[in-house]
Amino acid sequence: MKRWSVLVVLAAAQFLMVLDQAVMNVSISQLVADFDTTVTTIQAVIALYALVMAGLMLTGGKLGDLFGRRRAFAVGLVIYASGSALTAASWSVPSLALGWSGLEGIGAALVMPAMVALVAGNFRGQDRAVAYGVLGGVAGAGIAVGPILGGWATTELSWRVVFAGEVVVAIAILIGIRLVEEPPRPARVPRLDWVGSVLSAAGLGTLVLGVLQASNWGWLQPRNSPLEPFGFSLTPFVVAAGGLILAGFVAWERRRERFGEDPLVHLGLLQRLPLRSGMAMLVSQNLILMGVFFTVPLFLQIVHGLNALETGVRMLPASAGLFASAVVGSALAKRFSARILVQVGLAIAFVSTLLLLDTVNTTLDDASFLIAMGVLGIGMGLIVSQLGNVVQSAVDDEDRSEAGGLQNTAAQLGSSLGTALLGAIVISGLILAFTNNVADNPQVSADVSQQVEIRVAAGASFVESAQVEAAAKEAGVSPATTTALVSDYEDAQIVALKTAFLCAALLVLASFLFTRNLPTRRLGET
Repeated sequence: MKRWSVLVVLAAAQFLMVLDQAVMNVSISQLVADFDTTVTTIQAVIALYALVMAGLMLTGGKLGDLFGRRRAFAVGLVIYASGSALTAASWSVPSLALGWSGLEGIGAALVMPAMVALVAGNFRGQDRAVAYGVLGGVAGAGIAVGPILGGWATTELSWRVVFAGEVVVAIAILIGIRLVEEPPRPARVPRLDWVGSVLSAAGLGTLVLGVLQASNWGWLQPRNSPLEPFGFSLTPFVVAAGGLILAGFVAWERRRERFGEDPLVHLGLLQRLPLRSGMAMLVSQNLILMGVFFTVPLFLQIVHGLNALETGVRMLPASAGLFASAVVGSALAKRFSARILVQVGLAIAFVSTLLLLDTVNTTLDDASFLIAMGVLGIGMGLIVSQLGNVVQSAVDDEDRSEAGGLQNTAAQLGSSLGTALLGAIVISGLILAFTNNVADNPQVSADVSQQVEIRVAAGASFVESAQVEAAAKEAGVSPATTTALVSDYEDAQIVALKTAFLCAALLVLASFLFTRNLPTRRLGET
């Protein structure tokens, strides 16, 4: 009985880590209004949260080895609760970023690897697989409750209420941590590789920064780039710099292992094909899911004017489907291999992206949209139900914490890249479609078309068409031309969103490549 009480405590922490990211996604419009900022800025704050976790997750896992997993879990929760309190009281975008993206991200980077190791240390055999399945289902529950809770709180009270409530939940978890047994620590306490920690965080951060800024700087053709090396946008050079820093990280880790020093991560773990395949799928799954979950509120709130609660209700089928499918997927692991279940999940997810693509229109077909979201959740739930156990089953007990760090790094890197990549695709698609529409519209004069191009090049965001209309009137544009500009902009919004969902579909297809080395045995087979 105590064993399952332990699972309740750890599952509550998993729920907490997932909840507020879903809350933020449905509160985008209100955050933009409250802080008098843009969608692009809030996109950066959301991506930064996942990025901080991704950059520090390996370090967080190693600190659990150094000081004990339970202690790292508790300290992380205290930092996380402090960040939630600052987020609830935030008065500006920098304070929001410090509380949510910074402190909460640091706290989660300590909690999540420790949580994975604590599950492995408190459960054995089939119970462990069930526990990981439950955590996957609880993550789905957090995604399920997040849009509804965040939508209701944002519409009826304030999004700040959710973060104040998180402080209370964190305190309750800290009280319950006494039930969790501390797994055996390594016979020799390792030293922390500070250089590796800095290199991994800097490499991942630079890589995602380049993708995130692509909508402002341009992918290759410079648009609002602060520098234009060789006549190109800064974006590919920043992305390449991130890749070079990560290559330096790998070289540094190999050097430490060669001289018998403790690395931040033993690169030999990555030679285990199931672990490597599981990590690649975690990146893909979170990239697709969080990218779609960032894009959908833009479609519902900015194109169709729905409030946060109405947005949450329409996202509920995806969340509920993910939760139910994750729980069922854990049971199906006794009859089907992880590879088959993940591939079926990807096939279902691909169908869902095509269904979503078909629903993106100037009029919202609620029935079709709800079905598409439900199908997305079912596919993603099947995938997430398998990956935690795949990664942890590939390592021995002494490598649990390190594998947990790798597992969560992959997941959060996927989340930050998903938000950055699909967000950049939406903004870039909007700019390209809008300028082309205006240039080809005979009702818009060449002078007005040139003014639009100049303003868009100076910086654009995904805004309501009413703001475009107000800007045109303020600039003294005639009523007929204003109407034409608004129509062109609304068409560009649809094209941009369709492009994002099409890219999501292509990413799902590409993810099949990463399933080749997933386990082909059913749970319990030797």
